[in-house]
Formats: sequence, structure tokens, C-alpha cells
Amino acid sequence: MKYKKSECFNTQIQNNGTTKSSEYDQDYLKSDLKYFEPALMPLNTHFVYAPPQQALVILYEDDDLVIIDKPAGLLSVPGRLPEHHDSAYLRVVEQFPLAKITHRLDMATSGILMFAKHRDAEVAVSKMFQARTVKKNYIALVQGKLEKQGQVDVPLITDWENRPRQMVHYELGKSAQTLYERVEYYENQDISRVLLTPITGRSHQLRVHMMHIGHPITGDEIYHPEPIKSPLGRMALHACLLEFKQPLSGIDLKIQGSVPF
Repeated sequence: MKYKKSECFNTQIQNNGTTKSSEYDQDYLKSDLKYFEPALMPLNTHFVYAPPQQALVILYEDDDLVIIDKPAGLLSVPGRLPEHHDSAYLRVVEQFPLAKITHRLDMATSGILMFAKHRDAEVAVSKMFQARTVKKNYIALVQGKLEKQGQVDVPLITDWENRPRQMVHYELGKSAQTLYERVEYYENQDISRVLLTPITGRSHQLRVHMMHIGHPITGDEIYHPEPIKSPLGRMALHACLLEFKQPLSGIDLKIQGSVPF
């Protein structure tokens, strides 16, 4: 099956900055790793971490930010064990030693991931995310024929006995909202191509919300009952758009990249 590309697929990136090469600062890195929670690994006890080794793809860079296209299978931040340390964060730090990650993508999710180059940028971007002034779009392939468009509004909480799994919990969960729009339906595969817009940013939000309404993302090894049947051999979720006003320069940015399915 050949999947049709949507409006998120056109790359329209303008790079206004220049890459500054510098040596890898191991001491700085060790201290910086204390400031974020290590990545949680999949539930599968037989899992072997083998991240893709292609060169880092930079979609946008200026004096304050660097935005990359993270491949599926690569952690956003290091895991606890040494064999799980390879990550988008460490690869970016090799080129930009002061870089800080500003948000995360699940290991199985591909797409746009933003880093701040210095402390002032990190603080400014954090405030921007807290104010929910950043627009994020994802493309996904979900099981079944999804209705044309709608919204999922159900609270989420960590399933502590089965971390990193998340679950719906109406009493204790945190508010979570996702907008969705069906782009196309592939009848022969019973799969819908969907544009997802998260209003909030809870862990696994898109994955749990799609499962909750009966349309889990294909290839999702946690929330799809038969992930092995995915036509892609991976979870079909890609962060395809990031749109915001650059908080330090005031420039309007719309970062888009090619969707790999």
C-alpha cells in the first residue's frame, strides 16, 4: 500500500543561523543529566535498544534554537543504563554543548524535536510551552475508519504498576485534550490516516486517546492489541509541524518536515 502524503509533508524551513562547532564537554554533560528524568524503556523484557545511526538532521537553527528531525527508534533523552544512553539529546550536545531539550518525543515516535542553545532560550521556550502558545501537529495511521473529525477529552494518569503505560482515570487523572481529523481511509487495510493536534501535552497522550476511542495507532506495542500487524513495522506516529513565535527574536516560525509514511 502506498500512503498519500498530507499537507504536513512539505518541508518549508529557513535556516537563519550558522552551525558553531565545539568540543564535546563531558563534565558539563554529566552534570546536566541530573536535571531530567531518564527515559523509560518499553515493557518488553526482551527489548534490545538498537537506535538508527544516520546523521543528525537539522531542520532549523538560529542563535537560540536548534530543531531536529528525530528518527523513530531513537530516545529523546538517555535511559538509565549505559546501553540506553544514545539519544537525540546526546547527539545534539555533541554539536551544541550547551543545548537543553525543551520537550520530548517517545522513542517510537519520529519527527520534530526542539532544543534550546542556552539558558535564556530554555527559560523562554519553557514559558511558551506552559502558556500553550506552541502549535503541534502529528500524522498517524490508526486502526479502523475514524469519524471525519472530533475531540478526545479524557484525563490521563500513569499506570504505576505497568510503567511507562498511561491510562484514563476520571477521578485522579490530569486533564488531556486532543483534536483529530481523518485525512484518508485505506479500506483494504482498514486504516485511517489522521491529523492529530494535542491541546495538552501529557505522556503518551495521543496514543492513549486514540486507543480510548477504539482506534489505536498501528504498530503501537503498548496500546495496540496486535502491533505486529503494522504495515510499517513501526509505530505510525510522526510529529510533522511545530508553529510558534520565536520567544527571543519575535520571528514567527513554522517548522515542517517530510513524513516517512
